[in-house]
Amino acid sequence: MDIKRAKQEIEHAVKAYLAVDDTGTPLIPPIRQRPILLMGPPGVGKTQIMEQIAQECGIALVAYTMSEIIASVYDKMEQTGLEHGILFIDEINCVSETLAPTMLQFLQCKTFGNQAVPAGWVIVAAGNPPEYNKSVRDFDLVTLDRVRRIDIEPNLAVWQEYARAHSLHPAVQA
Repeated sequence: MDIKRAKQEIEHAVKAYLAVDDTGTPLIPPIRQRPILLMGPPGVGKTQIMEQIAQECGIALVAYTMSEIIASVYDKMEQTGLEHGILFIDEINCVSETLAPTMLQFLQCKTFGNQAVPAGWVIVAAGNPPEYNKSVRDFDLVTLDRVRRIDIEPNLAVWQEYARAHSLHPAVQA
């Protein structure tokens, strides 16, 4: 799918995952919230759409490497006063084979070691296909079963629509 459609899909999922009833109980329990995995070539706009979604939803966005994840989420909550957000992990499929079990635990249980991702945070990860980065590894079927995979393809018309809507310099649009 193109980046515009992917953005719509992710925004819909984020809103559904953050929806609560009158008592504040999530309508979709956290254990049922499947992290989203974006796959697409470098530069297609994976990080950019995550920034846009967070801004449009009025929630925070944290995008770091795995080693900085949990502390940065709490830092962002303290800085912004926002309790809900998106935890965006880029290049997730570049983790070593020894970290793969930890990654599976993270995606399935929203924990990294003994540290949990705070309630109210949605996990979205992105990676590059192997043809763009030789150091990536394929996810096994168990991991893929724990995520909602969205494949993104470049689309010039969608890029031009975005560029016009955001008044980017004509040289960039060309």
